[in-house]
Amino acid sequence: MITEFFLQNLPDSNQKLDAIFHVFNDLLFVLDIDGTILDYKAGDTSHLYSSPEKFLRRKIQDILPPEVGSKIEDGLNKLQAGSKVSSVEYFLHTPAGKCWYESRLVLLSNGQCTMLVRDITKYKVSEIKIKRQFDQLAALRSIDLAISSDLDLTPTLSVILDHVRGQLNIDAADILLFDLHTQLLEFAAGTGFKTSALQHTRLRVGEEYAGKAVLERKVFHIPYLKSRQTAFLRSPFWAEEKFVAYYALPLIAKGEVVGVLEIFHRALLDGDADWLNYMEMLAGQAAIAIDNSMLFKKLQLSNAELTLAYDKTIEGWSHALDLRDKETEGHSRRVTAMTFKLASQMGIKQSELAHICRGAMLHDIGKVAIPDDILHKPGPLSDEEWIIMRRHPLIAMELLAPIDYLVPALDIPRSHHEKWNGTGYPDHLAGEEIPLAARLFAIVDVYDALTSDRPYRRAWSQREALDYILEQSGQHFDPSIVPVFIGMVTK
Repeated sequence: MITEFFLQNLPDSNQKLDAIFHVFNDLLFVLDIDGTILDYKAGDTSHLYSSPEKFLRRKIQDILPPEVGSKIEDGLNKLQAGSKVSSVEYFLHTPAGKCWYESRLVLLSNGQCTMLVRDITKYKVSEIKIKRQFDQLAALRSIDLAISSDLDLTPTLSVILDHVRGQLNIDAADILLFDLHTQLLEFAAGTGFKTSALQHTRLRVGEEYAGKAVLERKVFHIPYLKSRQTAFLRSPFWAEEKFVAYYALPLIAKGEVVGVLEIFHRALLDGDADWLNYMEMLAGQAAIAIDNSMLFKKLQLSNAELTLAYDKTIEGWSHALDLRDKETEGHSRRVTAMTFKLASQMGIKQSELAHICRGAMLHDIGKVAIPDDILHKPGPLSDEEWIIMRRHPLIAMELLAPIDYLVPALDIPRSHHEKWNGTGYPDHLAGEEIPLAARLFAIVDVYDALTSDRPYRRAWSQREALDYILEQSGQHFDPSIVPVFIGMVTK
C-alpha cells in the first residue's frame, strides 16, 4: 500500500518507471523487432553487460556473447512468427559477477517489443544446488545398491570411482587397499588415468601422502603437486598425466583403516564445504564396500574351513566303518569316486555333486548298529537276520537327519537299496519315485560289490558284472542310467 501511494503521487510516468526499476532492480529494453536497442531503463547498472554508448542503436544479439545472442535471436523469431511473449534463460559475466538472467520479450502494438531482464541468480543457484544434491543422493543410492548386490569388490569399487569422478568433477581417482598383515597399500582400482603410472603402487605406512593418510588417519590435500617433493614427480609416466591438485583420504571402517582414496585433478582444485563433505561421504561408502568384501571373504574362508572339517569327519566315519568290516575296506572311497563321475556325466549340477559325494561316502553308515554276528556272517542270512540288516538305511536316517549340514545328502543312505520295479527296501519305492542320486548310486554300489573279492566268492570280471547290470535294467536299475554307466566303465 505504501508503494502504491508513493507511485500515485509521482508527477509523471517516467518517474514512476524509474521508481519501479529502482525498487525491483530489473532492466528494461525497448527493441525493434529485429533486436535493435532503442531505449533502456536500469534499476542497477552493474547488470548492464556494456555501457549504453556501446549498445544503443545496435542489435542486442550482437553485443552479447554468441551463445546468449542466439537465444535472444530465437526469442525474437518467435515474436515475428506470431507469439505475443517469449522468454529465455542465460548467464553472463557482468561487473556484478557471474549472474543468471531471465529475459521476457513482449510484442508491442507498434511492431516494437520490450525485453524485461530479471536477475534470477539466487533462484538459479538454489536450483543448481538442489539438483546437485539430488544427483549426489542418487549416486549414493547407486553405490549402496552396488555394495548390497555384488560382493565382488572390483565392480563395486569401479562404480564408486565413477561417481567420485562424476560428482566431484575431477579428472582421476584411485583406491589403494591396505593389507593389515603386510602393512602395505596396493592399487585396487582406478579411473581417469592416461597411463599405468599408479597401477603398480606398493606403499608402506607413512610413505608418501597415501601412507601418511594411513599413519595419521587424516586427509592430505596438496593444492599444487609440483611444489612438493613426491614420488609422483619421479615416475617416468607422471609428466604425461599433468596432474596439479591431489587429495588422499584414509578409508576407515569400524575404527580400522582399510585403504586410501586418492583424487587427482589437472588444474587447481578448491572445493567448497559442500564439496569437501560429499568427498568424505564417498570415501565412507568406499570404506563400507571394502569392509563388506573383507567380511565376506572371511566368511567364505570360515565356511570353507568348516566344510573341510565336516568332510574330514565324514571320511573318518566311513573309514571307521571300513575298519569294522575288513571285507569291504576301500568300498566307500571307490563308490564315491565312481558316483561322482557318473553324476557328472548325467549332467547333475555342480552344487549338488558335493551332497551326492557325502551321501555315497555315508551310504552304509547305518551298519554301525548291525550286530557283528550278522554283519560278518560268512553264509546266507536267515529271514530274521535280513529284517535286522534291512534296517540299516533307517538307522542311517536316525544318525544323520539331525545334522542340518547332511540333510541334502540323505537320499543315498536311505534309498540306495530301492529297486526300479518297487521290490527294494526300506520304502518299496518304484521308478522315478526313487531319488535320482540313489538310482545312480545303486548301479555303482552293485558293480563295485560284484567286482570285489569276498570270502564266499571270487570277484566277477568287468564283463560279467556289466552283463548282470544290463540284465537288471528296468528291474533293479533305472534303464535310462544303465547305458551311461556301461559307456563310462568301458570307455
